[in-house]
Amino acid sequence: MNGTQTLGRAIDILFVLAESGSTLTVSEIAEKVGIPDSTAYRFIQTLIKNGFVERKGRSQIGLGLRIFDLARSLSQQIEKELLVIARPVMEELTALTNETSVLFVRSGSKAICIENVTSPRLIRFQIENGRVLPLNSGASGKTLLAFENDKVIEEMCKLFVEEATKPLLLEQLVSIRKAGYCYTLGEVDTDAFAIAAPILDPQQRIVASLSATGPIHRLSEKEIPVYIEHVKAAASQISCKLGALA
Repeated sequence: MNGTQTLGRAIDILFVLAESGSTLTVSEIAEKVGIPDSTAYRFIQTLIKNGFVERKGRSQIGLGLRIFDLARSLSQQIEKELLVIARPVMEELTALTNETSVLFVRSGSKAICIENVTSPRLIRFQIENGRVLPLNSGASGKTLLAFENDKVIEEMCKLFVEEATKPLLLEQLVSIRKAGYCYTLGEVDTDAFAIAAPILDPQQRIVASLSATGPIHRLSEKEIPVYIEHVKAAASQISCKLGALA
């Protein structure tokens, strides 16, 4: 087995552990990767030595802390690139709508504002960077959740909805994903509307949500479809630019 194949097998083991969402035995890892137990054992020993995986109990192997450090560094790098790309697009969106543009990312079960461009109007929606909002309420949070994978959606639903209300939320998330945007009135702030669309990476995974938001009294029925198209176009533009960097 040459160096490239060796690296490929080690990466396969990391992906198998990541996708499992739990710990696995050496035999289970070997079976999923398609290699003998003895080969899997040697790879795992090397990965343990370098901190990428670790033993999590009797015969159980899980991801190590170093892999999470790498993931955190990658996430920070992506956010920096995202901000550089998104800021001018957000300024254009605010100029088109005269409303505040906001950029949110998911952190666990919350949505966090990482950038905003405030409306120039005297009466306007204002939000500070670092503001935390729920994933299950409001256009930004629901958009972040709607474009996650089924496993994440299931786990998040366990955290903040009762079993009786879960079908309604899931139905909303399906509709958001199908439409490509989320429009809400007064969900997080009773006086504000928000229209959000997803920003996706080249693999079509959710990176962030972009929204235009403002006072409800200023939004007319005629403007809603126009704003929706502006927000979707701006989010798509950011997604395309992220793809160009990949």
